[in-house]
Amino acid sequence: MRPTPRFAGLSQAQAALDGLEIRTIERPASVVQTLAPAAWTDVQVEAWLDWADRVAPDFAAIKPAREARTDLLDGTPALWAQATAEAGLRMGLLDSQATARAYAAELRAAMALGLLAPVPLCPATEAPARLNLAEPGIESRLADLMAQKRAQRLGIQAAQALSQALQSVTEAVDRCEGPRTACTDPARNPALARAARLARQCGASDADILRAASGEAASLSLPVQAPAAPVIALGVRTEVAAGSPASLAAAEASLEVPLAVTFTPRDAEALIDASLAANLVLAPYALHRLVPDQFEAALADLVRLAVLTAEIEIERHGRGRQLAARPVALGLAGLADWAIARDGEDPAGAAAALAEAVAQTAHQQSLAIAARLGPCPDWETVREEVADQVTQRGWSVDGLDRTGRRHATLSLFVPRHEPRLRLAAGRFSHKEVFQTHDGEVETRLRPVLALVLRRAGGDVEAAERHLLGRRTLVGTPGINHALLRDHGFTDVELEGIEMALAHTDDLEQVFAPPVLDGGFITDVLGLKIDEGQPLLPGLGFAPEAIEAARRAAFGHPDLTGWDGAPDGLHALLAEPAESLEARLSASIEHFSDAADLTPYPVDWRCGPLQAARILGDLALQDRRAICLRRDTAPASFQLDLSHGENEPPRRTEPEARPEPKTAERIVEKLVERDRARRKLPDRRKGYIQKAAVGGHKVYIHTGEYEDGELGEIFIDMHKEGAAFRSLMNNFAIAISIGLQYGVPLDEFVDAFVFTRFEPSGRVTGNDSIRSATSILDYIFRELGVSYLQRQELANGAPDPEGDGLTSTPPEDAEPVPASRFMSRGFARGVAPDNMVVVPFGRRPDRSDTRPDSETMTCSECGQLTVQNRDGSTTCLTCASLSEARSND
Repeated sequence: MRPTPRFAGLSQAQAALDGLEIRTIERPASVVQTLAPAAWTDVQVEAWLDWADRVAPDFAAIKPAREARTDLLDGTPALWAQATAEAGLRMGLLDSQATARAYAAELRAAMALGLLAPVPLCPATEAPARLNLAEPGIESRLADLMAQKRAQRLGIQAAQALSQALQSVTEAVDRCEGPRTACTDPARNPALARAARLARQCGASDADILRAASGEAASLSLPVQAPAAPVIALGVRTEVAAGSPASLAAAEASLEVPLAVTFTPRDAEALIDASLAANLVLAPYALHRLVPDQFEAALADLVRLAVLTAEIEIERHGRGRQLAARPVALGLAGLADWAIARDGEDPAGAAAALAEAVAQTAHQQSLAIAARLGPCPDWETVREEVADQVTQRGWSVDGLDRTGRRHATLSLFVPRHEPRLRLAAGRFSHKEVFQTHDGEVETRLRPVLALVLRRAGGDVEAAERHLLGRRTLVGTPGINHALLRDHGFTDVELEGIEMALAHTDDLEQVFAPPVLDGGFITDVLGLKIDEGQPLLPGLGFAPEAIEAARRAAFGHPDLTGWDGAPDGLHALLAEPAESLEARLSASIEHFSDAADLTPYPVDWRCGPLQAARILGDLALQDRRAICLRRDTAPASFQLDLSHGENEPPRRTEPEARPEPKTAERIVEKLVERDRARRKLPDRRKGYIQKAAVGGHKVYIHTGEYEDGELGEIFIDMHKEGAAFRSLMNNFAIAISIGLQYGVPLDEFVDAFVFTRFEPSGRVTGNDSIRSATSILDYIFRELGVSYLQRQELANGAPDPEGDGLTSTPPEDAEPVPASRFMSRGFARGVAPDNMVVVPFGRRPDRSDTRPDSETMTCSECGQLTVQNRDGSTTCLTCASLSEARSND
């Protein structure tokens, strides 16, 4: 047989083989360098290295040292193709040495182009077990299989836990400082006692613990478990759908054992053959991008090359002596991508057409090989079944009766993911993780979806924004900048949030330290910082709003809810990726001799009854084979055992009856309450006082609540050093925070007046304060006089150069406009222009009050500001000269 020279002559293949570059790949135990095409990703190169490690021992004796760094993957694909060609020449499938060289070049080029990936054969794979659900005692047999598998799984976990516990015993002795006899004595080494108790709970004997304490190695080397052979069970579809006892036992066993339930003997036999088949995976989408105009002819050449390679692999590894029938499995990697690119409106139809072409070409190649070497050894057994399948599919049966087909099973399913990684064709999803030219890993819209969107006139950028998110909270629904500003966020916090959105996919991490300052969270937002607790619910945002903001910022999982889908693609984009792949597998299953064994995932908490119900529902969908697989529990799942870990041990002796105790009565109980911060209004009033202390200018800017109470201060100084100005600014912030948390102003005034440091001395620009011992002394004297009416802190007569706000107005003073004391900008024109302030409406100086004076109430205004002046009573509030009532 002479292969058609197609792939080795392509310019792309030559460029891939000539443009190799050294790639540094991190392996499980080392970092290696190898030659690979520049277009391959690191994951793809690593997957090929895994394959090369498995086949390399076959070429250890013949691999020249000088070729180690001159060819693809250090020459492993070339050696494998050469060995396969030589085996084909010995079998008589290749005509001559020239044909063998051409075949090896074609095979090597197909691998370099990413069109074909072989799967190494396991030389000693156990034959799958066969069960019949109608047999008597099948429930007990399934229970035994499940118990064996569970014991194997739990045994590995127990061995690992025991090894770690014994290692802790050894470490407890090694960390001990002291005599060796004391360190190895659990009674004198508490750490050793704790580790020994844990090891005993894990199943270690006291002798094992003693040996571990003496330094004996406690590590275990567990054998690498090969993939378990599947269990093929034959059942009746109606009984499985009805939930018979046998199907219930099969469903329970499938949660532990790789069990496949089939419904016809032919499917059961085909699955048994396919589990031992020579597997090769093809990439039709990569082939379509390579030769779009000659795809059909190139596909036929690729399938013929794959079937010929599978036949040689079976013979080369001696599998023909183990199997009566010679099975071949040709997987189709990237089937969803090819089907969508071919026909976005009906991908299932395109997939079925592709599967039919592949299966028919494989059938014809099998007949050609049989004509040269003879049919499969048990051809008489499978003749009728194969002939019936060929007739049902409408294919040509020429030569079938004369020679028979070489391969009794031609499967289109390869239930392994490693070869798909080598072809860069993972599972289908709307998002795709790709590697950039500089080695970075990014996420993008799947290229085939972008292709069909452009073809249909859709907006690809809008689809990417919906899928990947906008990475901003500007104008997003649920949570945006306007809503955050209402909660106290400033431009500083919003800028930090926007920068963090570009580097994370978790909204809770964005609204948490260190993105947000801890002081801002506690002081401004008034929330506590608890580890693991989200911040947004504490701000009053509903879960729906948080989810809407998360999807707008970080994107949606797929395009199912995108409202910009073009006509004709609504059904494709609305279908989940897993459902699409399952539908495509069902469409190609008709053309495969073996059924699809892709496991159907069930929840990790699923029990036997739920599994039996799922199994019955799938049986009603006319599936040829059903295989369930329980998902792995999430790593974050942990049982809450906090109450059971510290339980006191049970007493073996009855406790003595305690003496009755006198009940104590709580007379007084102190309750500590969390003080909440009282926020200032966004638009606040206050005043600015300019003065000079010892020649140093000081500006005091106050902020008040709506009731006039002081809430914040700012201190600015002129011509001072940056360090001193910064220190005074931060001091003012500390005082403001204390005032907003309810610290009385009197406490600050009493704490800071009469403090003495430079600058100090004469004060100019303030009518009430003429001297101060320090800047702080002046500031808190001013605040005490202005907000607490503590006139004893004023220490001077009015200054003609002062602010003009005298504490005792002259007797002939006229009413002054209110605009002198009220900000026109703050009032925004609401206050009338004819408002005036009566100059007598000030509180008297405390220095004028007499402790022994009689307190009287004004009969006009009711204020306690009536004084005797020159034998007459005068109200200092309303200036009334009427009679006053005594309160004594």
